[in-house]
Amino acid sequence: MSKDKKVVEKKSEKKAKEINKNEMLNKNNLSMEKLRALCNNRGFIYAGSDIYGGLANTWDYGPLGVELKNNVKREWWKFFVQEEKSAVGMDGGILMNPNVWVASGHVAGFADPLMDCKDCKTRHRADHLIENSKQGEGVNAEALGNEGMEKFVLDNKIVCPLCGKINWTGIRQFSLMFKTNRGVTEDSASVVYLRPETAQSQFVNFVNLQRTSRLKVPFGVGQIGKAFRNEITPGNFTFRTIEFDQMEYQHFTRDADSLKDYEMFKKKAMEFYVDRLGLEKKELRFKDHAVLCHYAKAAVDAEYNFPFGFGEIGGTHHRGTFDLGNHQRDSGKSMEYICPVTNERFVPTVIESSHGADRITLAVLANAYCEENLGTDDKGNVDMRVVLKIKPEIAPYKVAVLPLQKKGLTDKSDEVFAMLSKHFMTTYDDSASIGKRYRRQDEIGTPFCVTVDYETLEDGCVTVRDRDSMKQERVKIVELVKVLGNKIYECWA
Repeated sequence: MSKDKKVVEKKSEKKAKEINKNEMLNKNNLSMEKLRALCNNRGFIYAGSDIYGGLANTWDYGPLGVELKNNVKREWWKFFVQEEKSAVGMDGGILMNPNVWVASGHVAGFADPLMDCKDCKTRHRADHLIENSKQGEGVNAEALGNEGMEKFVLDNKIVCPLCGKINWTGIRQFSLMFKTNRGVTEDSASVVYLRPETAQSQFVNFVNLQRTSRLKVPFGVGQIGKAFRNEITPGNFTFRTIEFDQMEYQHFTRDADSLKDYEMFKKKAMEFYVDRLGLEKKELRFKDHAVLCHYAKAAVDAEYNFPFGFGEIGGTHHRGTFDLGNHQRDSGKSMEYICPVTNERFVPTVIESSHGADRITLAVLANAYCEENLGTDDKGNVDMRVVLKIKPEIAPYKVAVLPLQKKGLTDKSDEVFAMLSKHFMTTYDDSASIGKRYRRQDEIGTPFCVTVDYETLEDGCVTVRDRDSMKQERVKIVELVKVLGNKIYECWA
C-alpha cells in the first residue's frame, strides 16, 4: 500500500470516529445567503441573465442543480404514477384556449393583495408583511380579508422590510396571470395566457384520459410541467419565482369517498417528503387554509422550515366538482363518468396533490446542509467540514471516481468511470490532493467516492469512501457496481 494512501486512510479513520463525538451544526448555522452562495459556487443554481444584471425572481439551474431537481421529479413520478395501479401520466401544453382560464376562475379571481412602499417604490404582499412582522406573530393574515389586512398594517405601523419606513399605499389587487398575444396583431381576440397551473389540462382532457386508458373511478392523473405567475414581490432565493415546475396529481373519485381520500393524500404527501426525499419530519408541518381558493372545499399546505421560517412546498386540495363542472358548463361538453357496473352518471370529485419541484429542491438542499466540527488539524486549527447529506437516491452525482495520482492511474480510472457511468450518474476528479477532493465531493453531496491507487493495478480493488461516516473499504472492481447499487438504492437487485 502506498505511503500517501496509508496517511489518507489513517486520517479518515480518525475523522470517522470524531464525527460521532463532535457537535454537528445544521439549520441553526444556515442562512439563505450562505445556501445561495454554496449553490452559486458549486454549480447548483445561478442568478438568471446574470451578465445583464439579472431579472428579479428568475434562476438558472447549473450542472448539479438540474440533476438534483430532475431526481426529485423522477422520484415524484415513480411514487405518484409508476407505483399506482390506477394512475396514468400526461404532458399538457403551456398555452391553452383562453376560455379555459375563464371557466377555471383564474381570469376573474387570481390576484394578490399588494401594498406599495411610497418611499423605496417596492411592492409587497400584505399578508406577508403581517406574518413576517413581530406585530403579526400568531395572526392569520388571510382570515382578515383585504380591508382587515390593510388596517392591521397601518394601525400597527409595520415597516417596509427594505427601507424601514412606514409610508404605504392601500391594498390593490394585482393579477398573477401572464398575458401574451398570438398572431401579428395585439387585441383582445389574440390574448392567450401562460398557464398559472398545470392542472387545467388534466381537467379538460378528463374524458380523453378516461376513455383511452379505460380507467374506472377512482383513478389518478399525474403531470409535471412549467407554470408561470406574475410574482412581483421579493422572494427567498428560488422559493418565489415567476416560472417554476409543478408536480400535480389529480385524483378523480366519488364525492362520498372524497374526504377519506383527502386525508389519504395528506398522508401520502408526508410520506413522499420524508421517506422518498429524506426531509426531516420535525421540520415539516401541515397548515390548513383559513380562506379557501375559489375552487376549494378544503385545502392544506405542506410547509418546510427553511432558514427564513416555514414556507409552503406543496398542498392537498379538495376541489370538489368545481373544475369539471365549470368546463362542462362553459364548453357544452359532458364531463360525466358512467359507472360500468351501475350505469350511474356523475361528475367526479377531484382531490389534488400539488407539489413545487423548485421549492422541494430548495428544501432538500437546506435539509441536507451540515457543518461538522471534526476536531483540529495537524496545525491545531479547527477542522470544519461542509457536507450536503442528500439522500443517495436523489443526489446529483452518486459516485465520484478519484485517481490517487494522475501518473500511471489515468487509464485504470477511465475504465472504472466508463463502467460506473453506465449505471450511476458519475463524476471524475483528478485535480488537487485526495483530501481536498473528498471535501469537494462532500460539499456537493456525492455519497460515495471511489479511489483508484497503485495497489489497484495489482489486486484489482479500489477504495470506496462513504460521505456521511467517512469510513473506507476495499472493494473488487468486478463487484463495484453491485456493492454501490446496494448502498445507493434500497431496491437494487
